[in-house]
Amino acid sequence: MTSHFSFSVTFGWLSLFILIGGLVNPTQGQLLQEESDFTKADTLRGSITPQRAWWDVTFYNLHTSVHPQDSTIEGHNTIHYRVTDTPKQMQVDLQQPLQIDRIEQDGNRLSFQRVENTNAYFVKMPENLKQDSVYAATVYYHGKPKVAENPPWDGGFIWREDSLGNHWIATANQGLGASVWWPNKDHQSDEPDSMAINITVPEPIVNVSNGQLRRSIRNYDGTITWSWFVSNPINNYNIAVNAGNYVNFTDVFDGKKGPLELSYWVLEQNLEKARDQFKQVKPMLRCFENWFGPYPFYEDSFKLVETPHLGMEHQSAVAYGNGFQNGYKGTDLSGSGWGLKFDFIIIHEAAHEWWGNNITTNDIADMWVHEGFTSYAENIYVECRFGKEAGAEYARGLRQNIQNDRPIIGKYGVNNEGSGDMYYKGNNMLHTIRQIVANDSTWKSILRGLQKDFYHETVTSKQVENYINKRVDYDLSPVFDQYLRHADIPVLQYYIAKDNILYYRWKANVQNFNMPVDVQLSDHKFSRIQPVTDEWRKARLRLSDRSTFGPERNYYIKTDSFVTMPSIK
Repeated sequence: MTSHFSFSVTFGWLSLFILIGGLVNPTQGQLLQEESDFTKADTLRGSITPQRAWWDVTFYNLHTSVHPQDSTIEGHNTIHYRVTDTPKQMQVDLQQPLQIDRIEQDGNRLSFQRVENTNAYFVKMPENLKQDSVYAATVYYHGKPKVAENPPWDGGFIWREDSLGNHWIATANQGLGASVWWPNKDHQSDEPDSMAINITVPEPIVNVSNGQLRRSIRNYDGTITWSWFVSNPINNYNIAVNAGNYVNFTDVFDGKKGPLELSYWVLEQNLEKARDQFKQVKPMLRCFENWFGPYPFYEDSFKLVETPHLGMEHQSAVAYGNGFQNGYKGTDLSGSGWGLKFDFIIIHEAAHEWWGNNITTNDIADMWVHEGFTSYAENIYVECRFGKEAGAEYARGLRQNIQNDRPIIGKYGVNNEGSGDMYYKGNNMLHTIRQIVANDSTWKSILRGLQKDFYHETVTSKQVENYINKRVDYDLSPVFDQYLRHADIPVLQYYIAKDNILYYRWKANVQNFNMPVDVQLSDHKFSRIQPVTDEWRKARLRLSDRSTFGPERNYYIKTDSFVTMPSIK
């Protein structure tokens, strides 16, 4: 008989809802690709090619004009870059059907060619580039960008109208890549130190992008250029166009680094709804600053921007489209009841400011670091507001959405995401590790330490795993390997003999898997045991009812009980 203390029931329809942070739609094939399916285009998109390796981005100065009448855009991006190695050709990414018109540096045109059947352009660079020097190349482009068919999961440009018939335009392109609408070095490992974003739209449309608004300029042709500036490093998929009939209201949060500007941009007809719903921001920030450390982008403000799609973690301009209601579009993904106590999009997407924006993974294959920790932050928010057991109930409830279909970590170097389980399985792996640590002060210091020691950096999964490992009393390497690199979760196998002796071991994919687990050995007490995969161990039960035996339910594991005596080594 097999019992599931993990409550790992899955409902197929829910899998459509769990991809909140911007995963690419499976219809694009990216999530379902086998290793043999990867192409040259995948490698050019997802790896540090020789044409990317010799230079680092220091600053982007983006100028884009948006034309809603025919769904086209045009503009230019000046790429400021530092030479870090022997110069080769430069790879610039821009996705079809957009086209590069010309590329200039120091007043001279540079020759370039698109690599066949890819979205990568190789640019012939001047021969006199010097190592450690900074140069600027400007890429001019135009065209009709890919339309996002099912945003935010399917990326691209969003051309909509609001309820009053006004233009409402946005971008959302995580996974697919920022190059779907502007030319850049489209790889997460290289972030500019800062960025200028200049978006021109027809009057009276308001455009809201990342960072602080520096100016708005009315042009002679009936357009307005909205100039925003990001003073912190930013990953390129976070750069956003949000253009519509917006009004703005502000507030101030007294945070750990002083006053933090809160700025909210919503459609005029939704102003009063927003004033009420966005009251959740301050307690959320207070909770996350307590658990994770200061908000990482004080200089750029914290903004929520109403969008014609569900939501996205656009740094300092979080996209919000949850209809000013609690839950996920009014539903509780956890089934626990706690998910209706907060606005899912506000809490989830804002948590990405720490997990995904402050700490960004080098390769999209490690995106569990973004999504697993952000999903875990939802538990933390519930705990802050309603108590520790409420947070645990929420975490356990999310297990119904886990598929355990394939590894959470994807293939490296080909822009390949792992399983959508990176959300709720990643969450419950972290929740399990918290039980192993069994010291909330230590656990909180680990979460804060990650944010502090990797502040504004790009990382690998291994770096995060090793950081946690060095700060706990157990070697968690087998735990990370089992939950991240295999589809299955560990199974606690056990047999209770007639003399009340418990025999137990792990069944796992990882050799020598030895995760400790707390189990009920007596009526009112949990005790820690250390099962292993290569032998049966034993302990004495002191339960008045042997059927009540089981692991502490905050461990995300399965159990398998034997009805006959297993062979014992």
